[in-house]
Amino acid sequence: MGNNFGMLQKTNIARQLAKSRKKRVPIESIMNEVESIFAKNQSHRNQIQENLIKKGPEIANNFQNEKLDPDKIYHLNDIKRLCVNFRLRFVDAHYFKKEFPAEAITKIRVLEREHGIELKNFKLVAPAKLLKLENADDPLLFAPMGNDYFYLVHQWGNDLHPLRKLLMWPFRDLDNLVFAVFIFSIIITFLTPLHFIIDEPGVRERIILFMFVFNWTGGMILLIGIGKGKNVNSEIWNSKYYNA
Repeated sequence: MGNNFGMLQKTNIARQLAKSRKKRVPIESIMNEVESIFAKNQSHRNQIQENLIKKGPEIANNFQNEKLDPDKIYHLNDIKRLCVNFRLRFVDAHYFKKEFPAEAITKIRVLEREHGIELKNFKLVAPAKLLKLENADDPLLFAPMGNDYFYLVHQWGNDLHPLRKLLMWPFRDLDNLVFAVFIFSIIITFLTPLHFIIDEPGVRERIILFMFVFNWTGGMILLIGIGKGKNVNSEIWNSKYYNA
């Protein structure tokens, strides 16, 4: 009896699965079914891609609140603070000059399916160099929710340099810029070897040198800034102009 059981052929589960499928649908119909599904998926992805690069009216997306992740909801003030601190831009997604990654398209598809809506009017946080802005490192894709709230859809690219926030601190606003010029002028004043020029330099000479360095540095920054149309972060965080 034991030998008879031992002679029985083992069951191949892949072959059994194929038999089950054959009973459900003819093999010829499978490829037609698959191609139809893929065509619908591709059509949906194409529509999402079009919505990302198309400039549309300012509208809010009707998300289902119970299906939202609270950690991905941000107010405009939060986004503005980030942009000002790191000299980033918050603009319409159609200004992005590179191709949107497949992962972003997939996440949008998932959100649209979960909430039963078509997402539009996307926004993007990114350095100006990644944006195709009109003349005068780490993108974040948002969908507006209304009342100055935005839902974070996807993040991609490389992280920002760890010193970027520190390096951009002088450009956050006008007060920071003036203070940075003031500190820079003090350092230059004390490092300048005045004794090579004056036999016994005193406080009066240092003050005169400080005023000269401060005025010269401030004037050069103002001249370069006006010449290139540059401005402080608090004024350009949502500007569509590249040279702002």
